[in-house]
Amino acid sequence: MLHVDLDQFIAAVEVLRRPELAGKPVIVGGRGDPSERAVVSTASYEAREFGVGSGMPLRLAARKAPDAVILPVDAEHYLAASEAVMATLRQQPGATVQVLGWDEAFVGVETDDPEAYARRLQQDVLERTRLHCTVGIGDTLVRAKVATGFGKPRGVFRLTAENWLEVMGDRPTIDLWGVGSRISARLAKLGITTVAELAAARPAPMIEEFGPRMGPWYALLGRGEGAREVDDTPWVARGHSRETTYQQDLADPAEVEAALRELAARVLDDVAAEGRPVIGLTLKVRYAPFITKTYQRRVPSSSDRDDVLGRVLQLAADRIEPGRPIRLLGLRAEMAMPEDARAGHTPTRGGW
Repeated sequence: MLHVDLDQFIAAVEVLRRPELAGKPVIVGGRGDPSERAVVSTASYEAREFGVGSGMPLRLAARKAPDAVILPVDAEHYLAASEAVMATLRQQPGATVQVLGWDEAFVGVETDDPEAYARRLQQDVLERTRLHCTVGIGDTLVRAKVATGFGKPRGVFRLTAENWLEVMGDRPTIDLWGVGSRISARLAKLGITTVAELAAARPAPMIEEFGPRMGPWYALLGRGEGAREVDDTPWVARGHSRETTYQQDLADPAEVEAALRELAARVLDDVAAEGRPVIGLTLKVRYAPFITKTYQRRVPSSSDRDDVLGRVLQLAADRIEPGRPIRLLGLRAEMAMPEDARAGHTPTRGGW
């Protein structure tokens, strides 16, 4: 199986419509104004050489790369470019395509020469969309996904059971797909800092730390094991989320309530299009200067817009710390899933 990852996707799409930016540091984020509160959505390889990365405050990125061209996010344009790439992948001989996001997908295919297949796929994507991609090859989804990182940019790399520990064994656990900074820190408390140590971890401590489901799963991840089939069943959104960074801190309770009502209206519009009831809420609050907290609550299944809005406001009243200025609010509504659905996540709007 293959994992296809478009190189510096958003920046590359912007360069296609502004060819004069080729080879220059390009940063995309917010409304393209570094004086406003916003974060970097993506940075070209040239901008990354200055230490600019996704999620970095835009004004900090502008200081790190003062000569960079900073552009606003144009989500509809990126979606159109992504759809052209995914259509190209689906047209590959014998391909089963599982889309992971705007810029990546798994491709299941039976071939005796996966490297040659990957090179032809890269060339086809380039000819049809003018975008470059990297392809990871693996005998599991995990290995294919991780392999892509070794092929960047524009390359092809293979990871299998035979070379997994040779390539990954000495690397820190955070290099694994699905292990972030919090999980790696918890693993470190167990004396597990490398992929090889995670692969050899004893079950009991892992279950005690992460539970009977996730403990064994992380150990499996350390061995590069997992699913071996690409599933092209359409993903069904488990929830919808939105968030807004405010250019001026919200301090007055009336301002906070008005902002919550506006945010909830946008999320509930997304939910209404799904036709499924809301069963859970997550409120994200970033207090000034930059302290982020999330508050979750299960709610009785409801498709009534006013009822859900009331529960959002009640959650905020119960959990938001009074008197603390707020620079960002985010809201996620989790929906009931159809019995035959393959649960997924919709592309994030606004950086959730």
